[in-house]
Amino acid sequence: MYKIVEKKNLAPNIVSMDVLAPRVANSAQPGQFVIVIADEQGERIPLTICDYDKEKGTVNIVIQAMGCSTRKIAALEEGDYLKDFVGPLGRPSEYVNEDIDDVKKRKVLFVAGGVGAAPVYPQAKWFHEHGIGVDVIIGAKTKELVILEDKMKEVAENVYVSTDDGSYGFNGMVTGLMEELILNQGKKYDMVIAIGPMIMMKFVSLLTKKLGIKTVVSLNPIMVDGTGMCGACRVTVGNETKFACVDGPEFDGHQVDFDEALKRLAQYREEEIELAKKGETKTQTCQHGGAN
Repeated sequence: MYKIVEKKNLAPNIVSMDVLAPRVANSAQPGQFVIVIADEQGERIPLTICDYDKEKGTVNIVIQAMGCSTRKIAALEEGDYLKDFVGPLGRPSEYVNEDIDDVKKRKVLFVAGGVGAAPVYPQAKWFHEHGIGVDVIIGAKTKELVILEDKMKEVAENVYVSTDDGSYGFNGMVTGLMEELILNQGKKYDMVIAIGPMIMMKFVSLLTKKLGIKTVVSLNPIMVDGTGMCGACRVTVGNETKFACVDGPEFDGHQVDFDEALKRLAQYREEEIELAKKGETKTQTCQHGGAN
């Protein structure tokens, strides 16, 4: 059992939790994720690690309550316990194991869509701890759904915000803001790391391919089992079959078959919509592995 030692509401239906998991905290690296199970009847929910504190032994996760399983986790309070908290899983971000002098030569732009700001934060923090300035774009549908902006400003050189409805920051999609920065303001980047909704990562990758900028994306949205056993996160990358949970979750965005991945992601959407209409919250109705 893993105790929730702190819980914060970040935005409507989005919560942050610090979970006491010393062994995970001691081993975690940017880009990795955990598998969370709420209770005996709960399904496995892959969640990217947002932050970790080796001294306190805590791991921070951010949950967007969308399906019945994530709603169950998000409903837990400080002092409650999660049945399982397994990790760190997946491969850490590539730059973690590269020569730091080579990494310092690059100018990196992070693009975080929605709750993608959570997995972007530990990466931006890693760069900051190594004395490297990065730029970050945080995108959201509307102002009230922008999360972690203040924390991001503590570790990034520049933080830009875009909202689809123009209620805060740049008026438009993250790709529009990227074009503003790169084409109109003359910003130059050697690498873009994009994390967020699959459709956002697809269009970011299409844009950066035209601009000739190396791009890394995180395919955590399509993971279910998290260990490579179920095959649900199977994806084609450069004409090869990969599994997001064990081969990733980060891949070359210009090599990913996003259309295939989007079809896989939508596989259980109709069932989730039907459950939502019925107001079902029983765990057994979630076992089909759809939108969590």
